[in-house]
Amino acid sequence: MLRSMTGFGSAHGQVDGVEYAVEARSVNSRYFKAVVKAPEGLSWAEVETDKLLRRAVTRGNVTITISVKVPDDQAAYRVNTVALARYIDQLRPLEIEANPTLRIDLGSLMALPGVCQPPALEEVLAPTRQGLMELVGQATDAMVEMRRCEGEAMQADLLSQCDVVLENLQAVAEHAPQVVTDYHERLTARVKELVHRGAVPVDPEHLAREVAIFAERCDIAEEIARLRGHVEQFRQAVTSPEPAGRKLDFIAQEMLREANTIASKANDTRIARAVVEIKTAVDRIKEQVQNVE
Repeated sequence: MLRSMTGFGSAHGQVDGVEYAVEARSVNSRYFKAVVKAPEGLSWAEVETDKLLRRAVTRGNVTITISVKVPDDQAAYRVNTVALARYIDQLRPLEIEANPTLRIDLGSLMALPGVCQPPALEEVLAPTRQGLMELVGQATDAMVEMRRCEGEAMQADLLSQCDVVLENLQAVAEHAPQVVTDYHERLTARVKELVHRGAVPVDPEHLAREVAIFAERCDIAEEIARLRGHVEQFRQAVTSPEPAGRKLDFIAQEMLREANTIASKANDTRIARAVVEIKTAVDRIKEQVQNVE
């Protein structure tokens, strides 16, 4: 089953009083790439999330964003009383010597370096490790499910385009033998006209040789067979359970190559019209498979 490389998923939850919000986004990419955006204190989450994503996704640029809200009682800054006492000890003699009425402002002291220290988030968030990874897994599953649903629609469209290719290719195959016959008739009529005007005899063997050369030059039976084979390979890859984005892209390029060869060799307006339809369908296929995992 095909999966798209575009998807979104999210999960929210509270783990040991810590509120988490996780978003998973994926877009097209030639290879797999994971980007984890997490606040300070969750450095370990990057490695764990990368491992989880590699098990769930094989191709695409995936971004995981983790937002954290710590409880107020744990988010408060800690006062370094030792540093504060040291500042006061140094300022008290200045207060007495300079102005006996001068008073030390506690608010100003709190702004001094080292007095107020931020909470150790790593210690606060460490107990929430398992719960956070469960939320990351939920967001990733939701993203993968969206990729799967979009992949189903893409699969139906790709198979319908394959039907268009085969339908027009059948028309080409049915008309191809008539091309040589028509050329033989046109060449014979033209030669007769020239002979009649100039009373110049024409060797039938020369005429037959010219027709044979044309038939060899415009023979597209091999290209038709190869294009049919490519379409069959493409349909098998589309319905395969394995990720096939790169393989489908390669097959689509080969399909377009065969269609171009048929167009250059056929030398017939009806075949040319059918090839235009084939190339249009293949172009749609090529554009679509750029988003297949």
